[in-house]
Amino acid sequence: MGLKPKNILLTVLMAGALLAGFLCCLLLPDREFSLSERRKLAAMPELSAENLLSGAFAEDFETYVQDQFPGREGFRSLKALTETYALGKLDNNGLYLAEGHLSKLDYPLNEQMLDHAAERFRYLYDTYLAGKGMKIYLAVIPDKNVFLAGQSGRLTYDYQALVSAVREKADYMEYIDLFSVLSLDDYYRTDSHWRQERLLPVAERLAGAMGAELPRAEYKENTLDTPFFGVYSGQSALPVSPDALVYLTGGAIDGCTVTGYGSGSPEAMPMYDLGKGQGRDPYELFLSGSQPVITIENPNAETHRELIIFRDSYASALAPLLAGAYARITLVDIRYVQSAALDRFVDFDRQDVLFLYSSTLLNSSLALR
Repeated sequence: MGLKPKNILLTVLMAGALLAGFLCCLLLPDREFSLSERRKLAAMPELSAENLLSGAFAEDFETYVQDQFPGREGFRSLKALTETYALGKLDNNGLYLAEGHLSKLDYPLNEQMLDHAAERFRYLYDTYLAGKGMKIYLAVIPDKNVFLAGQSGRLTYDYQALVSAVREKADYMEYIDLFSVLSLDDYYRTDSHWRQERLLPVAERLAGAMGAELPRAEYKENTLDTPFFGVYSGQSALPVSPDALVYLTGGAIDGCTVTGYGSGSPEAMPMYDLGKGQGRDPYELFLSGSQPVITIENPNAETHRELIIFRDSYASALAPLLAGAYARITLVDIRYVQSAALDRFVDFDRQDVLFLYSSTLLNSSLALR
């Protein structure tokens, strides 16, 4: 076959493939949500003269086609495999695989984000905590990049510089070091979060530093009967084996009552929401996931001490392990409630106060309100 017939054949095949893709896009129903990426997918943009003339329609349509293209998940996996193994790239859209762990680059250090977090913390201190005899503590949860990025040749920053900057900006807090009691094995391989069954040393370090007594307890490890594919497994599109999601029962945990304020009014909720453990993000099993304010009350506590934790999602797995040391723990997430509205839900009066945040959130803190 001569060169010209070959070119014609290739052109026909390419046109046929594009036509088939177009018809599939046209005929197949749109998907609203990507379970693997845990995000909403783009919908067909509105066609109007204004959108056409401004160029908005073309831009939104391109995003729509990328999100709704037939076989999209397969193409994502092919791209990730090619860039990781064939081309040897160190990351694929900021995600990488090293030492059996998936992780997301967190680089560079962003001083403006640290300033924003410090401003929010100062507001909380000045508005609710100052002059009330409260002991105030700060602990930074290291992202697993601390144990993974630099050692595997990925871009990273000086995490101790982050800690030093936050401590300097919040010098009214007493710092509690968690870096020395954590290792890579304490984190899920496919997710950003830490594993509850590995957190007893962290709970002991925090309680001891705050002068609270954490009773000895025998905990039972319970494993979800479905595999846990963390957030990075879907975002990376790389084939990885799942984690096992383990939650602890026993000790003070079993006797506690939990109240959430997600609706604005108090509602009883479980310590472990097994329904959410089967949902889009199984880590939401711990304290039902994102909640503005939660209280954990321990009716069997041998103390009247109370603790307030200003926190992100990492505290959901940790707080149950601190329940034995306090009569009440209040968790506050100012990503989901305005700081100015907190006195509607919390009485600030002589509690211990812990600011417990991941380095990842501190380095990208605009969600703090």
